[in-house]
Amino acid sequence: MKTPSLPTGKTRWIAIAVMVIALGGILAFCLLRDRGNPNVLRLYGNVDIREVELAFRQSGRLTHMAFDEGDTVAAGAVMAQLDATPYREKLAAAEAELQAAQAQLDKLHRGNRPQEIAQAREHVRQAQASATEAERNFKRQDTLLKSGASSQRAADAARAARDQSAASLAAAQAALSLASAGFRSEDIAAGKARVAAAEAALTQARTAVADATLVTPSNGVVIARVREPGSMVASGMPVYSLSLRDPVYLRAYVGEADLGRIAPGTKVRVHTDSSATVYHGQVGFISPRAEFTPKTVETADLRTDLVYRLRVVVSDADEGLRQGMPVTIDVDTTGVAGQPARGH
Repeated sequence: MKTPSLPTGKTRWIAIAVMVIALGGILAFCLLRDRGNPNVLRLYGNVDIREVELAFRQSGRLTHMAFDEGDTVAAGAVMAQLDATPYREKLAAAEAELQAAQAQLDKLHRGNRPQEIAQAREHVRQAQASATEAERNFKRQDTLLKSGASSQRAADAARAARDQSAASLAAAQAALSLASAGFRSEDIAAGKARVAAAEAALTQARTAVADATLVTPSNGVVIARVREPGSMVASGMPVYSLSLRDPVYLRAYVGEADLGRIAPGTKVRVHTDSSATVYHGQVGFISPRAEFTPKTVETADLRTDLVYRLRVVVSDADEGLRQGMPVTIDVDTTGVAGQPARGH
């Protein structure tokens, strides 16, 4: 029995060449299958990932920076921290002010204490006794004056004492009436206003303490760390720059002649020059306003054409799509061709 002979070196090279040609053919088919397809509209654009600058709403000294450039952060993560000591002190003062205003309002609602009302009644009783005695003394002096046993000066002094005692009695009775009736409605309304103002100040103080912590609004990647711990930052001064990874948008442009072939919701396939990965998405927005082709995507045959801006939402984006990267977008116009242009 003969043993099968192993392939010679020449045979192996032929086999390798055949495999390379086959793979190249498959790749060329994948890349060129849409060319000439009347149901596929090819557009060109760029990755348009949103970016935000994170900043504190108030000034202060940075005490902590949690992330570096390139770090991936989740929504709600604490990015940085200010020294909150001054704001905590203001919060304590606001709490004390509210307690004082509330105590004053409670006093107005309750009115005077029973002991204070009893004291006012005692003052009335004493004033009544003094007024009675002064009236009796005045009558006696008046009788003596008429009989010539007393002088006019003594009678006038008795009359003045009687009038003063009567005035003191009236004042004591008025004080008792006020003590029994409690505080006026205007005083209570003013007390309520002071409590409301104190509550607003307390809310502001709590917000200031909370604002000493910088929290990321959504998932993203840190693309710039602008400040370092120990720095003094002003209100609104950027601390981080964050790239928002979800969702990922593409910016492209379509000519007026092809505008009727697409609509919001139209499915697309996305290719890049740096990877063989095919991404998927859909048209999310078509601008209602025409514009000249931007220079970033300008081609020789579009320099004077009016185009409409598109926003494409990528549904399966990954790290392969980066800000500003040029992309090729194949729009599946099946079922859309012939429709009136949207936003035109």
